[in-house]
Amino acid sequence: MDAELYALAGKVGDALKARKLMLATAESCTGGWVGQAVTMVPGSSHWFDRGFVTYSDDAKREMLGVRAQTLKKFGAVSEQTVREMIKGTLSHSKAHVALAVSGIAGPDGGSPGKPVGTVCLAWGMKKGPPPHSVVRHYAGDRDAVRRQSVIAALEGVLALLEEP
Repeated sequence: MDAELYALAGKVGDALKARKLMLATAESCTGGWVGQAVTMVPGSSHWFDRGFVTYSDDAKREMLGVRAQTLKKFGAVSEQTVREMIKGTLSHSKAHVALAVSGIAGPDGGSPGKPVGTVCLAWGMKKGPPPHSVVRHYAGDRDAVRRQSVIAALEGVLALLEEP
């Protein structure tokens, strides 16, 4: 068990429970790791609804309704795509809060414009402003990039819940 991820997921759960909110996730490069982290916490069924692992572009379109033109124009690793993943996650779940992550974990697959370690994350709420997204650049091997993405995704949920 990863003690840091367990503690962070517990904080997310406490924050969601206190607000009587449910979380859903949409993951690409992390392959369900965020979902694994939150379900390590006993009682997570009270605040975690479901996770979508949408690794392929087809899965993003079919499961979350990401538009083909968004994927073609901006790519799977883009703020536009993760914001659409948020919208799809919220509309295809009972969750009030959603997070999305898509990136290039490596060791290959990068490009000059989107090098290995580029990760796009987004967070949103069913009743709230439009989804917020960021682009991060992480160093390290595949495992390190993915782990940093999971931490950022969970920290982003806490930040979203702390907004007035």
